[in-house]
Amino acid sequence: MLIHPIIDKLRALRLNAMALTLEEQMQMPEIESLCFEERLGLMVDREATDRDNRRLKARLRKAKLRQNACIEDIDFRHPRGLDKSLMAKLFSCHWIKDANNLLITGPTGTGKTFLACALAQKACREGYTVMYIRIPRIFQELHIAKGDGRYGKILKDYAKTKLLLFDDWGLTKMTDESRHDLLEILEDRNSMTSTLVTSQFPVNRWHELIGDPTLADAILDRLIHSAYKIELKGGSMRKKNLY
Repeated sequence: MLIHPIIDKLRALRLNAMALTLEEQMQMPEIESLCFEERLGLMVDREATDRDNRRLKARLRKAKLRQNACIEDIDFRHPRGLDKSLMAKLFSCHWIKDANNLLITGPTGTGKTFLACALAQKACREGYTVMYIRIPRIFQELHIAKGDGRYGKILKDYAKTKLLLFDDWGLTKMTDESRHDLLEILEDRNSMTSTLVTSQFPVNRWHELIGDPTLADAILDRLIHSAYKIELKGGSMRKKNLY
């Protein structure tokens, strides 16, 4: 039986990993010791793995994480307030499945962004969609989007993203427009999807940072309710080049 036409058909069907595996099998004399079902199983497994890897790359590309971090690289040796039992829960990503939020606070250099990106990368590995956003830039982008007609689309993209990562909360003074924008984003996500926030300011100062008392109550109610909290402590991890 001619194999090359079969390989061509597999590629035409975009079963490239199966086609490659079949080509490799034809170069292996010992492959004859395997039955048809075993050889087919190897081809299907290769195709499934290849597709999973491509989907993961696509999720990571869309996430645009600020740091190339993973949970395996998180440093637990230095005391900075990381509770191992809580981290184990977060590593499972059940908090995202349950639409809970996560708030990470601590002084500059304690590894907030690294930790957040590591958890976001794990979420991508588990099949969840992720989007990384720096708070100092989001309100500028939303203001521009209102002028060019993209505002509604951006809000829909935020709403359907399973994990939205807000980095550097509190570094930019909020205006009335930005407070309303933030409330719109969180209202669409409330009890439906998860939001992860990092900030060098403790949570008890967020009401003050938001400004308007009424809107601050509404925003924090949607953000803090049923949220996990991590308060990082200690000196800068950057000086130690550790996270």
